[in-house]
Amino acid sequence: MATYKLFVATGQNAYAGTTDYVYATVIGKQEQSETKALDNFGRDHYRGCILFVELEKRYYFGDDWFCRYVKVKCPDGTFKIFPCYRWFVGNMTIRLRESSARKVQDDTMHDFHFYRQKELQERQQTYRWKVWKSGIPKCIDAMSQQDIPPDHRFFYEKNCDFSKSVLEIQTALQKLVSYSSQDPFKLMDLFSFSAYVMENWKEDWFFGYQFLNGCNPRMIKNCETSFRYAPLPLQPNRQDNDCNTHLCHLPVQAGDIYLVDYCILEGIPANVIKEKCQYVTAPLCLLYDHPERGLIPLAIQIQQNPHKNNPIFLPSDPELDWLLAKMWVRHAEFQVYETLSHLLRTHLVCEVFCIATMRQLPAVHPIYKLLIPHIRDTLEINTNARLNLISANGIFKQVCLVKRHAICHSLSPIVHLLTMFSLSHLCSFVSGIVDLFYSSDEDVKEDKEVQNWIHDVVAEGLPRNIEDKKALVTILAGVIFTSSGQHAAINNGQYDWCSWVPNTPCTMRCPPPPQKGLATMDLIMNTLPGIPESCIQVAITWVLSREQPTAVWLGQYPEDHFTEKAVKHHIDKFQEALKKIEKSIDERNANRQLKYEYLSPRKIENSVAI
Repeated sequence: MATYKLFVATGQNAYAGTTDYVYATVIGKQEQSETKALDNFGRDHYRGCILFVELEKRYYFGDDWFCRYVKVKCPDGTFKIFPCYRWFVGNMTIRLRESSARKVQDDTMHDFHFYRQKELQERQQTYRWKVWKSGIPKCIDAMSQQDIPPDHRFFYEKNCDFSKSVLEIQTALQKLVSYSSQDPFKLMDLFSFSAYVMENWKEDWFFGYQFLNGCNPRMIKNCETSFRYAPLPLQPNRQDNDCNTHLCHLPVQAGDIYLVDYCILEGIPANVIKEKCQYVTAPLCLLYDHPERGLIPLAIQIQQNPHKNNPIFLPSDPELDWLLAKMWVRHAEFQVYETLSHLLRTHLVCEVFCIATMRQLPAVHPIYKLLIPHIRDTLEINTNARLNLISANGIFKQVCLVKRHAICHSLSPIVHLLTMFSLSHLCSFVSGIVDLFYSSDEDVKEDKEVQNWIHDVVAEGLPRNIEDKKALVTILAGVIFTSSGQHAAINNGQYDWCSWVPNTPCTMRCPPPPQKGLATMDLIMNTLPGIPESCIQVAITWVLSREQPTAVWLGQYPEDHFTEKAVKHHIDKFQEALKKIEKSIDERNANRQLKYEYLSPRKIENSVAI
């Protein structure tokens, strides 16, 4: 009789162990072992040619258990790893496959096919689609944290930290609102705003700098490559040629002129806060890439359509006129940034791929193993957002200018996901993994599980099929980059750029001036968000952009879903490439007063986890 020895690894997080009864069975091709109890006294399984290993937990105290993996020592002295990384809740049995990644066409045995299908059928009952708002991507069918499948909830440590941060917000808001009789510019007394932003937010060069290096470097377009825009004038509605005259004194060359157009806000209904109507505009801003001063604004039209009461504001106008015009642009930036660039194009897009992955790819599939680290915590953070931030009575409803789902509805949700930038290292990493498991384009077409995966996504808005390896690599690299680098670039600077409210106001309480010469400091103060709204903006941008104590950084894989040496080699190469990128960023930042670190690998989480 052959003897197999089992080593069971419990999760390293708090409360991962259990006092319930746990049993194990080794299942071979011809027969299976007796079911053995793993019966150390008290709370055991502390953090710290076989077909399957079956684990069963039976309810005793109702103590959940998180199992990392099972290691089996075979009679010949070799070891086999059976990854798990799942919670056992109540009475539960899970049948684990050996760690080698396998596509559906690689499995020839009936039992393997049967349990692949059984796993997916059970997942599809657990991970259900739901329509949250018409016209935007579907989401997980969860009305509360308890409705989220246990394997996608925060671990205890993160849940405590998240709850603590919410409490800190509430405490901070109480302190801030007590300052309601004071100038909102003095909120700095309670919060450590970026001194650099406070000192420079009025400057034209700093205004232009943020279009490239702020939270939302997606709006700016070069007029040379965007034929729908003529550089001058913004709109042919002027009775004078101030804009042309101003530009004629600059050494303009082809490609130097840029436009930021917030036409997406046109026609969006404004919010009502405390029974007071707010104001929304869709500005256009023309910028010039100055050889010495950097990107500087040339002209601003606060509303889209030409009209006698819609002047083009210029840097040569009275100081407060020009300042207020720039503030209208920055407040439009806040709406588009938070709703489209942040909520829609990172959080909601990644949730679609997360749900599709759980519904269509079994744990043994190589694409599941590749993507699972990049969908960690996404379902819970998005569910929290729908419940507390962007719901009908959520925090953003209390402070934001427009109804957030209205903007989302006006844009195809996942069209821009696959716009690839300079992602050579990431594409190389993904391509290396794909090449290990797909020898040809035909292999990709024949993988029914991958095709079902993309069809599940297609049903939620992605206009693309997977016909070859190149397309698969592009989609996977896009998903991984969106959930890591793209989200970091968009999310991590919120407090830096938005906590000083005049720089990026969340709402505007007065309409834009219909003529030049009307701006006063009183008008600016009355137009800016009130104290309560400013307080909420400060607090929420802090909690959403602070570094998470339980963060898993890009390129780190604490859960060993892959155990193949060839895959480990590609992971090592990817990690080395990330170190070189980090070093290069550090060198470029060394002598800069205003550093850009949002895309440093040590600042990028693996997933949309906050």
